[in-house]
Amino acid sequence: MSEATPLDALSFTVSGRISRPCAEVYEAVADPAQLSRYFTTGGARGRLEVGADITWDFHDFPGAFPVTVVEAEPPRRIVIEWDGAATTGEKGVTRTTFEFEPIDDDTRTLVTISESSWLVTAEGAKHAFGNCEGWTGMLAALKVWVEHGINLRDGFYA
Repeated sequence: MSEATPLDALSFTVSGRISRPCAEVYEAVADPAQLSRYFTTGGARGRLEVGADITWDFHDFPGAFPVTVVEAEPPRRIVIEWDGAATTGEKGVTRTTFEFEPIDDDTRTLVTISESSWLVTAEGAKHAFGNCEGWTGMLAALKVWVEHGINLRDGFYA
């Protein structure tokens, strides 16, 4: 994007490498039992697959958040939408894409999380930055969980 191109929405991408095969890392995100152990501190319900009834709950943001799976292509990609404030679309949601790329002969996985759909306003930036912080924390917690079985977020928020 050049400086002359107008910015019409805020988005971000975070990524990290996890020393486990792609299918194992994908499963740690898609499986609500695992997700509840390292990310959704208040619990996750429903497998990340199209048509599933899914909610995520967090101690730091209490209340169950409904999650809609738009795409699921095991073990490479999951696309979700969930409610957001100061969003660009009529539905009032943000779109989050998880991509899982096998690297080093599938002994490691590059996980990339992209989220978009906020307005280019102070409120949109506040929500985008907050979610960017959350997904960065999720990646760190995912790495520690999958590689070492440790819940990095245990006691962090409550």
